[in-house]
Amino acid sequence: MLIPYPTQGHITPMLKLAKLLHYKGFHITIVNTEYNHRRLLKSRGSNSLDGLPDFHFRAIPDGLPPSDGNTSQHAPLLCYTISHNFLAPFCNLISEINSSSDLPPVSCIIGDGIMTFSIFAARQFDIPIAIFWTASACGCLGYMQYAKLVEQGLVPFKDEDFLTNGDLETTIEWVPPMPKIRLRDIPSFIRTTDKNDIMLNFYIQVFETLPKADAIIINTLDSLEHHVLEALSSKFPPIYPIGPINSLAAELIHNQKVKDIHSNLWMEQSECMEWLDSKEPDSVVYANFGSNTVMSHHELMEFAWGLANSGKAFLWIIRPDLVEGEMAVLPTEFVAEIEGRGMLGSWCNQEEVLKHPSVGGFLTHSGWNSTLESIVGGVAMISWPFFSEQHMNSHYCETEWGNGLEIGSDVKREEVEKLVRELMEGEKGKEMRKNSKEWKRKAEEACKFCGSSSTNLDRVISDVLLMNNAKK
Repeated sequence: MLIPYPTQGHITPMLKLAKLLHYKGFHITIVNTEYNHRRLLKSRGSNSLDGLPDFHFRAIPDGLPPSDGNTSQHAPLLCYTISHNFLAPFCNLISEINSSSDLPPVSCIIGDGIMTFSIFAARQFDIPIAIFWTASACGCLGYMQYAKLVEQGLVPFKDEDFLTNGDLETTIEWVPPMPKIRLRDIPSFIRTTDKNDIMLNFYIQVFETLPKADAIIINTLDSLEHHVLEALSSKFPPIYPIGPINSLAAELIHNQKVKDIHSNLWMEQSECMEWLDSKEPDSVVYANFGSNTVMSHHELMEFAWGLANSGKAFLWIIRPDLVEGEMAVLPTEFVAEIEGRGMLGSWCNQEEVLKHPSVGGFLTHSGWNSTLESIVGGVAMISWPFFSEQHMNSHYCETEWGNGLEIGSDVKREEVEKLVRELMEGEKGKEMRKNSKEWKRKAEEACKFCGSSSTNLDRVISDVLLMNNAKK
């Protein structure tokens, strides 16, 4: 039984892991919230969650007011209700399955990294529990600092002006080869003056509970985050890096019926791929800020004219809820300016887009799925991190991995234009693209037979997930 945190960025890698475990012989039950279950049916079709005889989807209530919306739910509300309302219905579902004559009993649980109530459920039923950390290892280590930062009095911030007064430039000890890191690079939920902040305290609670799991699976590859993984290993149960999970799934899964099970909560536009087919190799900038980022209308305009003024072809995915509090609408003069070299879409299959030969650069929010998909595609990035560990991912891309540049939080069209040109035609961009190709090679190597990620998947299955079988 697998239970993802109920947003797109967590559901996507959890479904990949479910497919891999199905390939390895497990009977699968994926548990979504009723809200996201309805969204999946709406975007994928009424039969899309029928699954297979040994691959099921179930849903539990999320404890929030009923809604037929098609947007990502408010993160603090979601985290609050996860802490207070998820354990009982999750346990009820396990009991229901265990008493069914048609289904095998639940033999192990994979809980999302921030769905730590699943650890208590596993202990209640005396079954193994592995936690799947779907984000970066460096992000994980960043969250782990929260309790210490509170103890040291650095967080919560004393002054409402912390965004501008230099407090975020304060450095703290980190891991070699980066001995120090700035508070601005630590996952963003420390950015509060409220000691009772929901998100700050939620993550402190998560990291008090995570060590109680039997194993931690991380969607990364050892060579990418080796030093961070070493630092985490002294604090956690055994760690198994199995990423990039999209590469591992592509390498191992060939059953078309399983491959056809998808998780996008928005409808994909096939026209995006058709448009890319008409473009020259490495000529297109792909822009997508993920499933949760919101921006102001002013920021939308700065990105729009920065892309337009760069003179480069671009594919820009603009969710209907990208602009906070209103529809994302671009002026007619912008649409006229980009005619023939710019395409605007509402959602796409990002994995396929980033593998397309015409894509030469990626303007991103630095979410971890996007970062790994960019690595798998061998595509260099320009980052505009929004929240959570995206700042950490962006920092590592620029300073450690050499495959990214970062835009300042106060986005200006001139900077967007300059960085797009640098990425696509400058010397720095050339070096970044070279590094991107090398990371792509290392990711492919990790996921092949006997590679580190492939081997770690087999190890976590034999060491942890089949523990109950070993007892018998």
